Amino acid sequence: MSARSRLGAVAAAVALVSVVVPAASARTAAVVAPAAPAHAVPGIPRTVVLDGGRLQRTRVRLDHGDRRLARPLRDLTARADNWMDQGPWTVVDKPRPAPGGDSHDYLSQAPYWWPSRPATADNPWGCPYVQRDGQRNPEVDTGTDRQDVEKVFDSTYDLALAWYYTGRKQYAEKAAQVLRTWFLDPATRMNPNLDHGQFIPCKYDGRAIGIIDFSQSYTSVLDAIALLDTGAPGWSRHDRAAMLDWNTGFRDWLTDSAFGKEEGAAQNNHGTFHDMQLAALAYATGDKALARRTVLAARALRIDPQIAADGSQPQELARTRSWHYSTFDLVAYTRLAAIGRHVGVDLWSYRGPDGQSLFKAVDYLLPAATGAEPWTRPELEFHRFAASDVVHAAADAGDRAARAAVPKLEAPPGGDLWDLRPAAEQLDSITG
Repeated sequence: MSARSRLGAVAAAVALVSVVVPAASARTAAVVAPAAPAHAVPGIPRTVVLDGGRLQRTRVRLDHGDRRLARPLRDLTARADNWMDQGPWTVVDKPRPAPGGDSHDYLSQAPYWWPSRPATADNPWGCPYVQRDGQRNPEVDTGTDRQDVEKVFDSTYDLALAWYYTGRKQYAEKAAQVLRTWFLDPATRMNPNLDHGQFIPCKYDGRAIGIIDFSQSYTSVLDAIALLDTGAPGWSRHDRAAMLDWNTGFRDWLTDSAFGKEEGAAQNNHGTFHDMQLAALAYATGDKALARRTVLAARALRIDPQIAADGSQPQELARTRSWHYSTFDLVAYTRLAAIGRHVGVDLWSYRGPDGQSLFKAVDYLLPAATGAEPWTRPELEFHRFAASDVVHAAADAGDRAARAAVPKLEAPPGGDLWDLRPAAEQLDSITG
């Protein structure tokens, strides 16, 4: 690049900085000369929840030394580095296959169900199982695929983002290896269904509720794929086509199966996450009409009955972990609103017949999110930082109260990555 071209690129980057710094921040981004020659900036990724254009502009800011992004980038690359010597994981390595299925079928166990009797030779599971809402049975993390698939989701997201922002090929190659092993390689791939999610020993071989094992995080995989599709080393056209086939099969299972239909009828966070996942899969597989219908339907189907006039979420407040589930449900809503942006639906601006809105739902959490007031509803394990991402999302969407709250938020473990991945995640653990 000539000196004149390089100066022009720097000038353009400075101009971009003034455009993309979120209004939620009162700080001025400092731009310094890059320490090393900038490498080629990938194209705009066709991300599903993340804003691809914003990601590319952030990449340009990084390449030109934006100090405001230095700490988030260190936090992100630290997470990516942590995955480099882990995995890949496969669905076929569990000690026994899903009841009524095979080793390629995903298997998880219902987290809040416990044996009521001591295990014996005649009753090895200790059946019957009884429910203890919010209390996680530690046996669900042994002998099933749940923990491994969460590592697949988290690692591919962190690694793909780290590659996109740094250009370090080892991150992309590792993400590609993880994706191929879990989803694509014939010997290790997962079948594109959730027929055996959240089974209950001696009761059910699988349940519709198990769909949330994927819907709570699978959009991260869709966005990771979109990032790799911009030209990542180690990710081929064949990989891209095979992953599209897998996602199309999964989308069709979600729309056509009895479990998919049952989960879609749920009236709490399960229904919200179902709609978010369906809209995401539809958009990622090219069915924009289905994505748009799903986001539009969520206004009357989800917001109207699930958010009260004061912004509370009654179904979630009834839980033993009311703070966790209130923030958790809003993760789905804010991601759904982000998908809506791609298909011409502004879910943030919607007002229900009683004044319900996503802004009100976020604002309801602000006193506890900022530490101004205690959370007085039942909660077994309160983490103030659980609301940080949804507050960021509302602030970016134009909520003045949320914007004022951003400087008072508690950073989650591992740092606040919002500037690099502006899409809400579930930030608190569900292991409690």
